[in-house]
Amino acid sequence: MNTSGPVDNELTYAVIGAGPSGLAAARNLQRAGLPWEGYELGAGVGGLWDASAPRSTVYDSAHLISSRTTTQFTEFPMRDDVADYPSHRELLGYFRDFATAYDLTPGFEFGSEVTAVVPHPEGGFTVTARSAAGTHDTRHAGVLVANGTLSEPNVPTFAGSFDGELLHTSAYKSATLFAGKRVLIVGAGNSGCDIAVDAVHHAASVDLSVRRGYHFVPKYLFGKPADTLNQRKKPLPPRVKQAIDSRVLRMFTGDPTRFGFPEPDHRLYESHPIVNSLVLHHLGHGDITVRADVERLDGDGVAFRDGSRSPYDVVVLATGYHLHYPFVDPALLRWAGRGSAPDLYLNIFSPAHRDLFVLGMIEASGIGWQGRYEQAELVASYLRARRDAPAAAAAFDARVAGPRPDLSGGYRYLGIERMSYYVNKDAYRSAVRAEIEELTR
Repeated sequence: MNTSGPVDNELTYAVIGAGPSGLAAARNLQRAGLPWEGYELGAGVGGLWDASAPRSTVYDSAHLISSRTTTQFTEFPMRDDVADYPSHRELLGYFRDFATAYDLTPGFEFGSEVTAVVPHPEGGFTVTARSAAGTHDTRHAGVLVANGTLSEPNVPTFAGSFDGELLHTSAYKSATLFAGKRVLIVGAGNSGCDIAVDAVHHAASVDLSVRRGYHFVPKYLFGKPADTLNQRKKPLPPRVKQAIDSRVLRMFTGDPTRFGFPEPDHRLYESHPIVNSLVLHHLGHGDITVRADVERLDGDGVAFRDGSRSPYDVVVLATGYHLHYPFVDPALLRWAGRGSAPDLYLNIFSPAHRDLFVLGMIEASGIGWQGRYEQAELVASYLRARRDAPAAAAAFDARVAGPRPDLSGGYRYLGIERMSYYVNKDAYRSAVRAEIEELTR
């Protein structure tokens, strides 16, 4: 139990995960004077940013795709000597320093896997956890789920079979795997493009199979991290930002279709952009070739939907991840399971159970870790209001149980059709801040 809680015999709140969202949860419960206990499968804090953790999916060359100053916790800035786009090693050090600075590490039970979260008949939840010492049940006042969104691979099924090595990006660690080999990467998301850039320095050839067009955002514009531009107290309206940024990006990256990418079927920010201009650099130098969508695996090669075929030694599936909350009854999250997202108020609060919360169920580059910190601050403000300001908490409960805005693309877009959190982070964070102010006034 974290001894920063006010009453030793009070039921604690469970925090599942010690990555950025879990640390934000623990810190905000601590700030609110609410007792908590944490569970983490790895040997220490850091979540997926700890490359040695059991379910970590980071690879040797992994760096942030959002910049340091737009991602960090405001109350604990990264050092000035940290790179604009830190590596996973720097980020792990940052999380360890954060946990040490606020004495959070002793509150977590490491090497502990949560296997069940079940409502307790007298209130709260029973959390079942398994560790080297065995399995144990603990009753908690509530549960803050912060186990991350990038640990359960989405592995598509293809017709045919492949004689070479087939792996998902979750199993990829080092580009030395590609030495002298013919490589196909399926999927041109941010991880797929990063790995393609890694591979060109080792592989005999690198192909990139795509089924749709993308918008590419360089990491630097006008000499500064791209996501630090146009920052102001009053953000530009989303459609204005979309129009301006589209024109600026064409000046810097040109037209990706000239390299073989399909024309995007969406405008900028209506789907997550690719924060990588090096892949265009290597396409322009002939180091990477764009191929069509996969039709089938074909023995020593792959057949594509445009009728072409090529031989390969390694196929890497950069096909993303599923939301993964295997220890919770999906009904408690109003969740239909894979292919959908839990229907939660502000992507945090479950209308089905007032003591269950999910943190981090958003596009990470959209609101940064400070946005997750504010999610945790809202949860802690709500729990404190239930104790100290019941009328404010009851009014909030009514909003949670009220009409639900439509879901689009698996995320809540706050009434702006098809615009992603990448551009709507300010609208989302404003909504969260407004709720914090309502609960704490």
